[in-house]
Amino acid sequence: MEFCSTRDAAARLGFAAALRRGLAPDGGLYVPVSWPTFDAASALADELSLPAVAGRFIAPFAAGDVLEARIPDIVRDAFNFPAPLVEVGEPGLGLQVLELFHGPTAAFKDFGARFLAACFERLVQPGERPVNILVATSGDTGGAVAAAFHGRPGIKVSVLFPRGLVSPTQERQLTCWGGNVRSFAVAGTFDDCQRMVKEAFLDADLASRFELSSANSINLGRLLPQAVYYAASSLATWRRHGEKLSYVIPSGNLGNVVACVWARRLGLPIGDILLAHNANRTVPDFLETGVWQPRPSVATPASAMDVGNPSNMERLRALYPDLGALRAAVRAVSIDDGAIRARIRTDDQRFGQVWCPHTAVAAEAWARLPEAERVGRRWALVATASPAKFPEIVEPLIGRSVPVPVALQELFGRPTHCESLEASLAALRSALVQGDRA
Repeated sequence: MEFCSTRDAAARLGFAAALRRGLAPDGGLYVPVSWPTFDAASALADELSLPAVAGRFIAPFAAGDVLEARIPDIVRDAFNFPAPLVEVGEPGLGLQVLELFHGPTAAFKDFGARFLAACFERLVQPGERPVNILVATSGDTGGAVAAAFHGRPGIKVSVLFPRGLVSPTQERQLTCWGGNVRSFAVAGTFDDCQRMVKEAFLDADLASRFELSSANSINLGRLLPQAVYYAASSLATWRRHGEKLSYVIPSGNLGNVVACVWARRLGLPIGDILLAHNANRTVPDFLETGVWQPRPSVATPASAMDVGNPSNMERLRALYPDLGALRAAVRAVSIDDGAIRARIRTDDQRFGQVWCPHTAVAAEAWARLPEAERVGRRWALVATASPAKFPEIVEPLIGRSVPVPVALQELFGRPTHCESLEASLAALRSALVQGDRA
């Protein structure tokens, strides 16, 4: 299996090399040169646990690669917590929630981060110069990456997050590690953090000093494991009901969306894909007008989705270069702050379900669908994070405290430390060089 940049189909490389580079030299994102076919009918006769589905789903992408024989071990390491599909509401409603927050940092990013870390641990050999992982985060990615890579030999991690624009719990998860993990509070937005990381990959001075890689969803190794839970949940629904499962996905940088789109592209029984955005309307506006117009991100209660220039739109447009085809593949809506808060309160009362702000965006998007699209169809809300990560938002709305998962409780006892950073490549370059000398 070969992969190429979204900007240059001629420059090709294998699975492990694409993971190590993260971003293509031309600034593009790696995509498959050709698409394997997933035999869903055959898979229905097999075990549908996450590790089993992961091994079968990811294996074709690593075919012929140095990591091919290691994939069974890697998926056992990475997929060691569940992603249950839970019925919501009265029988016959057809609504489910795909809970992706049962990992070590209580967010869906744990799947991709742990898979990528397990791959790197097997790729980096003793005596090689360390791999420097750069990761920009709007809240959840950085914590998951820090947890997954912390203490792994031969790897250093630099986490960039927008100062004051993540929740207190998220900030603690970003800054409580030390060791091989450094955390930087950037004086800017997530888009500034993401820009700095992309510029670092294209900087000749940094390229000569470090082996850089990324753990954002720009990295192929983040996307493929996220496609696994769409494969597993859609197969389980097809086995049980003989129907395709449609998804409402809280959407920011679009990595989780591309993972679902890729799963459907490989032949999984997936129906509609609805992108649920907060007040950052870049994608809904593009699908409506046909004009791609990134803009500064806007702070919302669903902070991990505060993205004004989502990177993975480049992958979507590479797969669907025709706007009409893209509109047929996905839909997108934008939900305002007031509706997010109202949905948290309403669904707690109606369903006894407590959503994080991001899942509430998906729940509101589903509620706004025409009745004819909701009734008689099977939909899954993608629950991307535990509400316990956002107590300052959720608890006043439902009038009680939210139980804190054990994994989060353990983090609260760790000391925290971060460094302040201006929103420029020069500042990041200086920090990395100084840290290398320390």
